[in-house]
Amino acid sequence: MITIVLRGIFCKLHIVCCIKQVPDTTQVKIDPQTNTLIRTGVESICNPYDIVAVEAAVKLAEKNGGKVTVITMGPPQADSALRDCLAVGANEAILLSDRAFAGADTLATSYTLSQAVKKISATEQVDIVICGKQAIDGDTAQVGPGLATRLGFEQITYISEVISASKDKIRVKREVDGGSEIIETKYPVLMTVELELGLPRYASLPELVRSVRQEVKVWGAVDIGANIEQLGLKGSPTSVKEIFAPKTRTGGAVIDAQGNGVNQFLDTFFQKEPEVVKEIWGGGA
Repeated sequence: MITIVLRGIFCKLHIVCCIKQVPDTTQVKIDPQTNTLIRTGVESICNPYDIVAVEAAVKLAEKNGGKVTVITMGPPQADSALRDCLAVGANEAILLSDRAFAGADTLATSYTLSQAVKKISATEQVDIVICGKQAIDGDTAQVGPGLATRLGFEQITYISEVISASKDKIRVKREVDGGSEIIETKYPVLMTVELELGLPRYASLPELVRSVRQEVKVWGAVDIGANIEQLGLKGSPTSVKEIFAPKTRTGGAVIDAQGNGVNQFLDTFFQKEPEVVKEIWGGGA
């Protein structure tokens, strides 16, 4: 009874962080049949933007009182990314793992995550959802806004600073073209964060031990009450026609600005002129 009373006093905010495990490589391999990433044999890490989001959530919970729940959708090995988050201060972790989730685009992913957040909120009201601005393996920056729309939450993207937070509202700084702006909004709210928000902390030994021992809940499609037609490849209207890595470019000519630099530049320019014209105009002058 005492524990329940203390929890009611101090757990003011419930913050959910949505993270993603991504390949730790620039040499991406693609399945030619499905045009999806081949993750087998590739070391994976927690998406850097998402780690910053977890750090922001933990700081908010430490300063204002609260709880941080991290969730991710992925295969069983994504458990390791969740434990990385537990090691830096998250309180609970949930893995959404089911064959029905495989091959999801951003639309199907945001639907799956929204169902999980709704289930969490049914027992413990969610005040804030924090996501990284984007995942480094896709760079779409679509899942966060899509999740906010499905949940009916206010949304603030590209956050670079959390200025203040109280029991019913939050004030942040976000980056926009040509500058920044200050926004204040009430809960519930979804926020996506920039790397500039802050550096993630190092895990302490006690937290590392806790992260290894703590149970990570595993939920499937049935557990979150999802419509199977809106999951995975079935629920993904995006069709990838082709995917490839751009060709590696070599460095250009190096010209000494002193001495005969002007003549060297002009000689180099006129030698390269046909190639430049072809690249810009497709062969026409």
